[in-house]
Amino acid sequence: MVKVGLLVRLVAKPGKEEEVAGFLAGALPLAEAEAKTTVWFAIRISKSEFGIFDAFAGDDGRKAHLGGPIAAALMAKAGELLAEPPKIEQVDVMAAKLS
Repeated sequence: MVKVGLLVRLVAKPGKEEEVAGFLAGALPLAEAEAKTTVWFAIRISKSEFGIFDAFAGDDGRKAHLGGPIAAALMAKAGELLAEPPKIEQVDVMAAKLS
């Protein structure tokens, strides 16, 4: 059962939209390797806005993810790819349907 999550919004710099899309798609194997990350989604909201939603059974998984390789890679590339700093929100999952 997932109880907590992260909602991250990313705005690409003009001309960097496809690089952000590729970065997010390429992060899937890293997310799959995180034992405490129950679900992980990379989404495109508009031409230049993207998002990540992931969920965890508890706060220890969320903290591990925030200190993990995806977050580190994102922060390393943020200045190059993003028009503004990532907006990272810690959320509570009220209900979920998982296959």
